[in-house]
Amino acid sequence: MPALIELNDLSKDYGSFRALSGVSLRIDEGITGLLGPNGAGKSTLIKVLLGLVKINSGHGHVLGFPIGQSVAQVRTQIGYMPEDDCYVHGLSGIESIQVAARLSGFSETEALRRGHEILDFCGMGQERYRPVETYSTGMRQKLRFAMAIVHDPKLLILDEPTSGLDPEEREAMLNRIRILAREFHKSVILCTHILPDVQSVCDRVVIFARGMVRVSDSLEALCRMPDPSVTVQVTGDCQKLLGRLEQKGLRAKILLPQQLQIVGDAESLSPTLWVAASESDCVIRSVTPSKNSLEQIFLDAVREVHRADS
Repeated sequence: MPALIELNDLSKDYGSFRALSGVSLRIDEGITGLLGPNGAGKSTLIKVLLGLVKINSGHGHVLGFPIGQSVAQVRTQIGYMPEDDCYVHGLSGIESIQVAARLSGFSETEALRRGHEILDFCGMGQERYRPVETYSTGMRQKLRFAMAIVHDPKLLILDEPTSGLDPEEREAMLNRIRILAREFHKSVILCTHILPDVQSVCDRVVIFARGMVRVSDSLEALCRMPDPSVTVQVTGDCQKLLGRLEQKGLRAKILLPQQLQIVGDAESLSPTLWVAASESDCVIRSVTPSKNSLEQIFLDAVREVHRADS
């Protein structure tokens, strides 16, 4: 299938500062996590996709349209949730959503109907009738999210959608993103610093550093260990179990006082592991395939750029 977004050697300068440097990137349907430290170029990339800034060089397509062309048509198919507040003082929540829908071409009646429907989906009750300036952080997040989806866009760009939310509201927001992607077939670019959010909902991960794409791959492929291994939680003498495993020709190491990592896949290791545990008077509590840490992948990508510059 054609890519939703395909960029080839894009560069963008602000005076002498290069915000994007030779960015080549393909984003397909699904949920893509966009990661990077502050100043990495994520915000500039979003502005390029929305047609808010012009590139200095390179080319590409967004939703089938060449970069920088048919900008109005592109924006009708994108729902953008900014990180910062973007409401009009004096309006209630439902009035704010109605204005957003009217700007997208809905009639007054349909905009009101659509607004109530979206606010119901976002879990906003009677507070929709209160002035927006009285809203809490969580309520303002819901409002920005609702304004991004009210016109039923094909692609959502969400900038820090769970920032400032308590754990319950954060999980509710992530679940709404899952529903939109899985049930309503929306594609999502999730720009965030919260790595567990990416691990929870994303299919692919793109990591930016110094205006360059350092990593672009599926989350599954990134977290897969180069050599298959399992992490084993035990009750008992972990050191004794380690010795038994090594006697049986297995490679293992102790990660924590009650946790080992053993090289090999779970199915082939299982018979030997259970025998060794019995011989060591250990109880196996869990056996899970080992995965690379997304946090470590992120840190390695950023550090690689710093080493290259030094």
